[in-house]
Amino acid sequence: DAHPAVGFDAQQIPTRATMTHEEELHSGGPGRSGRLVPEVGETKLHRRKNSSSLTQRGFMERRQLFVVAAAAIGLAPIAAWLSRPGAVNFPMSDTPFPVKKTDDEWRAELTSEQYEVLREHGTERAGASPLNKEKRAGTFVCAACGQALFGSDTKFESGTGWPSFFKPMDGAVGTTVDTSYFMVRTEAHCARCGGHLGHVFEDGPPPTGLRYCMNGAAMTFKPQA
Repeated sequence: DAHPAVGFDAQQIPTRATMTHEEELHSGGPGRSGRLVPEVGETKLHRRKNSSSLTQRGFMERRQLFVVAAAAIGLAPIAAWLSRPGAVNFPMSDTPFPVKKTDDEWRAELTSEQYEVLREHGTERAGASPLNKEKRAGTFVCAACGQALFGSDTKFESGTGWPSFFKPMDGAVGTTVDTSYFMVRTEAHCARCGGHLGHVFEDGPPPTGLRYCMNGAAMTFKPQA
């Protein structure tokens, strides 16, 4: 979940360069009014205008420099993020799900680790979940509401340390654009309760070419009878 490759809907891994107003200021030269000795008030006015113009131009030049540099070293997501407005991170609370509970109810029903992942979009440590090594035939279901998410026949070894699948069950998993941590990724959640599962990347095996990188804490496994 914490190892983005290439995003599904929108790509990831941008790093924001935050600039203060002071860093953007450039010293402007004195204005020229056509007189040999300009008046003091006029000179200050020209200086303010020149400084404002240079400030705006300097910001655009630095932005363009970051875009070119990012593209030159192969970090296309950074270039895309800097060259156009950021993607919207749709709030999960505004999305209607068939299963809705209060925060207190979720806390009472889930373990602390499950709550952190499913309700607070946390990420478990790589290799921490026993589901990463689950090889039996069966179904991986949402730990919050029991929704069937992935069949064992779609699980594969990704080498990332998180349970990975190339395809969810029909209608079981929803996605949103995740812009947290100055990255643009495709977030995956349970379509029934909205619980956060992980992220989706385009470096998976055939036939989909997708990798659903899931947190084991967000799921439980039901062996085939």
